[in-house]
Amino acid sequence: MNNDPMDSNLNKRISDHPKYKELLVKRSSFAWLLSIVVLVIYYSFILVVAFAPKFLGTKIAEGSIISVGVPIGISVIVSAFALTGVYVRRANSEFDDLVNQIKEDVK
Repeated sequence: MNNDPMDSNLNKRISDHPKYKELLVKRSSFAWLLSIVVLVIYYSFILVVAFAPKFLGTKIAEGSIISVGVPIGISVIVSAFALTGVYVRRANSEFDDLVNQIKEDVK
């Protein structure tokens, strides 16, 4: 463990920086928002499985072997990937910009 006073001074300057505080708030609130969206999607699917399994077993079309549950299940999985992509895109743009601004300011 490094107890260099210069490191603690740098840590203090970073943690006191207004853009660092802004970064923490933005990143945290966005992560919570996406977490809630994912939980709503997954728990909605589980509730449908628990309370309306016949609906999920309904065939998409007459003579089809695919039930309604298949595209809904695929949509749940795809939504997780899509929301991950949304987070990564924002992290690579807005959040990284804030980090770079903080780095420049504390140099």
